[in-house]
Amino acid sequence: MSDMPMLPEEDESVSLRDYAEKAYLDYSMYVILDRALPNVGDGLKPVQRRIIYAMSELGLKASAKYKKSARTVGDVIGKFHPHGDSAAYEAMVLMAQPFSYRYPLVDGQGNWGSADDPKSFAAMRYTESRLTAYADALLGELGQGTVDWVPNFDGTMDEPSVLPAQVPNVLLNGTTGIAVGMATDIPPHNLREVVSATIRLLEYPKSTLDELCEHIQAPDFPTQAEIITPRDEIKAFYRSGRGSIKMRAHWRKEDGAIIVDALPHQVSGAKVLEQIAAQMQAKKLPLVNDLRDESDHENPTRLVIVPKSNRVDIDALMLHLFATTDLERSYRINLNLIGNNGRPGVKSLDAILREWLEFRTETVRRRLQYRLEKVLKRLHLLEGYLIAYLNIDEVIHIIRTEDKPKPVLMQRFGLSDAQAEAVLELKLRNLAKLEEMKIRGEQDELEKEREQLELTLGSTARMRTLIKKELLAVAEQFGDERSSPLVAREEAKAFSEKELMSTEPITVVLSEKGWIRAAKGHDIDPTSLSYKAGDNFNLAAAGRSNQSAILIDSTGRAYTLPTHNLPSARGQGEPVTGRISPPPGVGFKALLLGDERQKILLASDAGYGFVTELGHLMAKNKAGKAILNLPNGSEVLPPAQVPPGDDLLVAAVSTEGRLLVFPLADLPELARGKGNKILSVPSARVKSREEMVKGIAVLTQESRLVLHAGKRHLTLKVSELDHYRGERGRRGSKLPRGLQNVDYLVAEHPDAT
Repeated sequence: MSDMPMLPEEDESVSLRDYAEKAYLDYSMYVILDRALPNVGDGLKPVQRRIIYAMSELGLKASAKYKKSARTVGDVIGKFHPHGDSAAYEAMVLMAQPFSYRYPLVDGQGNWGSADDPKSFAAMRYTESRLTAYADALLGELGQGTVDWVPNFDGTMDEPSVLPAQVPNVLLNGTTGIAVGMATDIPPHNLREVVSATIRLLEYPKSTLDELCEHIQAPDFPTQAEIITPRDEIKAFYRSGRGSIKMRAHWRKEDGAIIVDALPHQVSGAKVLEQIAAQMQAKKLPLVNDLRDESDHENPTRLVIVPKSNRVDIDALMLHLFATTDLERSYRINLNLIGNNGRPGVKSLDAILREWLEFRTETVRRRLQYRLEKVLKRLHLLEGYLIAYLNIDEVIHIIRTEDKPKPVLMQRFGLSDAQAEAVLELKLRNLAKLEEMKIRGEQDELEKEREQLELTLGSTARMRTLIKKELLAVAEQFGDERSSPLVAREEAKAFSEKELMSTEPITVVLSEKGWIRAAKGHDIDPTSLSYKAGDNFNLAAAGRSNQSAILIDSTGRAYTLPTHNLPSARGQGEPVTGRISPPPGVGFKALLLGDERQKILLASDAGYGFVTELGHLMAKNKAGKAILNLPNGSEVLPPAQVPPGDDLLVAAVSTEGRLLVFPLADLPELARGKGNKILSVPSARVKSREEMVKGIAVLTQESRLVLHAGKRHLTLKVSELDHYRGERGRRGSKLPRGLQNVDYLVAEHPDAT
């Protein structure tokens, strides 16, 4: 410590750097140790401890009459805590709010704030207060030699350095605080759970954290909102001392509306409604029709959210609100406190309980030792009283005749100084009342108590039993059921922009020259729309406005376009290349619109293909993504939609007039690739474009296959396709004369709309 800079004395000079460093270090240590962090013993910061002690000195026990809060604050700042009265009063208010403290220490009368606005409490000149019954668990043993006393700020009186807490209050009520270079965030816990874990550790000192977590499953806040953090994550922050925990509002359905009846800790219902209303005004929440706050005295929290209609997915709506409002909130965990050694540190749950048990054991030992000394002192005096009683006449004679009777009594009867002093201080009437039986009776009782005290002090097992018994008594008196249930819930997820859109039926139309637009409804004839000079209809697809359109070009790449902002079909649209970036000179072979889980059959005219979902075709960037690998010389075929059902069939027809039908199950399901052979076409003839697959279709057992060749067409039921059935990859069978030059084929499903 010789190199530690000292403050200047008289003419001694110190560099400004050393002086500032020393001053800031002193200030930092003061803030850490004497203001911001709680003590592991009683779980209180100095201001809280001083408020509780000052109230007890004013006689404000739970059974006393209420007294003006200003009186308490005056004593606190005048005798123990020389800081601002508003700071002391706010600390006092916090300990009185049942929605802030799991086990309040102050019983307030008047306006002490509300859960909706904790800062709305009345001034201290209006409110009244006294201690709660639970505060006695911290103060009950204060005058029994249990803790050290230190001088107050001006040295005129003493105050306890820590309160002799009978339970681990540091975990029960938790605390938050910001010091210099460190902070603390200790969540509250359930008294019965903490006592149960403490007793487990008391009885089995080698208990692991996992074993203690069987008793303490999670923090327990003063609200019925749900804790949704997984047990493994909770154990992780109990082990490291740092982490976070999530709480989610409790809600239920009532007459088609959503009723929120419990909010996360320290969340304002008014603020939540403001957050939801802001989304509604910004047209980002079209699913909600109305909001109401029906909270009253009987229902402290009752927020009503009315959906737009009964078709709204309420569960999905609530997941969105959890993700975007304070209906779900995360709380930082930082188990930083001052240990028994007087130093701050971040500790694990088991380390906190072990330290507290050390503190409690020492407190109980000091209490018993203090009582034992009292008992021994009283026994010593009773022994002197008994001698005086048995020799009462001689004692009175000595007192009457001697100038200094004390040394004479000590010499004559072998009394100690304390015994002689006690005999001399007895009033004459008490001497007359002294009875041998009463003295001996009190001696017997005190001897038994002395024996028990010495046995307990000399036995670790007896000490543990006593601590356990006292812990159980406090748990029995103040314990309650868990307030915040621990529940596994689905992760909150905000709606995407697409999910929040209206879901109107639309038809997307693409022209030959790549101009795209969207028309409302499905009863649109795309060929009847107006097109620019030299341009004509190319592709169309029907779907809904919250679905994305998928374009497939001639190279097998897929592109995704949101449909809600496409230009109206009343005009002629806009170039699709303004929204996507296909390679120069490519054309578009397919336009798809539907649910991401919708399956399609994707194939090339070389005769290869596979089954995939629309979701696999969706690309995030403007350049799209490669989906179908094309053999040399081949092109993309228009995809075939896969209808729901079993025993589906694939029908493929070639330019040679050959038709092959086989089970769809023979083709693989892929996200991208070339696929497997559907219908056999010589690769050389594909390169020269002499022969290729003309079209594909997917059939159910009830479907009909319609083949179009010029002005002629042929409709076949599935039962009439037996002649064309074969193994996947075969050449297929010839179609009747006149239908061998097929232009296209269509699958007609009986349930198609």
